[in-house]
Amino acid sequence: MASPESNRFDLHATYRQNLQNHEISPPLAAILALSELVVNSGAGTMFELVQELHDGAEVLKKSTTNPISLNAGCELFIAFVTLFPHESDSFAELKSELMRQGQKYAREAIAYRDKIAELMLGFIKDDSVILTHSYSRVVMKALLHAHKTKRISVYVTEARPRGLGIKTYEELTAAGIPCTVVLDSAVAYVMDKVDFVLVGSEAVVESGGLINAVGSSQIAVIAKAGNKPFYALAESYKFHRLFPLSQYDLPTHNPSILSFRPPQVTAAPSSPSGVSPDHQNEAINGTSSATPAAPSSRTMSADQIACNPDVDYTRPDLISLVFSDVGTLTPEAISQYLVAMFAG
Repeated sequence: MASPESNRFDLHATYRQNLQNHEISPPLAAILALSELVVNSGAGTMFELVQELHDGAEVLKKSTTNPISLNAGCELFIAFVTLFPHESDSFAELKSELMRQGQKYAREAIAYRDKIAELMLGFIKDDSVILTHSYSRVVMKALLHAHKTKRISVYVTEARPRGLGIKTYEELTAAGIPCTVVLDSAVAYVMDKVDFVLVGSEAVVESGGLINAVGSSQIAVIAKAGNKPFYALAESYKFHRLFPLSQYDLPTHNPSILSFRPPQVTAAPSSPSGVSPDHQNEAINGTSSATPAAPSSRTMSADQIACNPDVDYTRPDLISLVFSDVGTLTPEAISQYLVAMFAG
């Protein structure tokens, strides 16, 4: 059997091309790419086709350092193909129908964010102060929708190292929503000023927990301590049959993340002419009037950033509700929904 990599059809290129559409998230891009793989497949039986889809999913997962969201889409499409009723006159017709159904689902799924935004609207009161983290398309949809009828103000974390909170700030400010960027290290400082926390998701897992941009877990811990609701927004195609018990069970974790490296000894800089060691200490301790070092000299290097995680896992006991296109779910209901969804 020919593998997806050996066929003329370029699965990865198709996936990347789908992502060029801002409305298409990684799970939908994966579904669309696998839909095209079906019709380009040389498989002659359903068993061969499903195997080729699994191989294709592996190709896509190996192409990214964070395959979690992408894998949720692959998992959903493969389950759909497996459970799809065989009513076509020929296998070629069946493959064409599977491709059409996959593309139809992706087109309809784009509207899921509108449904979630409308569902979330009932939980946003006038003059609400909201804290959000990083950048999320579904969260942006919910906030912009609420802004049409209600007065809201938003705190958004900077979300280092990618700084995607700045993108959120720019879009909210352009829409006329009062917005302030908060240091990631100042979340506890600002928590008393907010009514609730609202975050997006990379995936919602079978435990009812959440995988999202790193920093989400600590925000949830602080929200719990401050007795503030922590709401997550997630399209149903991000529901993932994964059951992590800790941060280190995530597929994105590897031995290099947060590992200790041998220290690199560098020669101490010589004292500038005419500056005593005591005066150097004053500058270090902040008691001197000398100009402080430029901030750029104290930022993390690319090497240091690479040793840190991109996403983290938020436990279900820290999540108040998950708003999805299939309804408002408690973390406990997520597992039941996932079992029903994949059982057909």
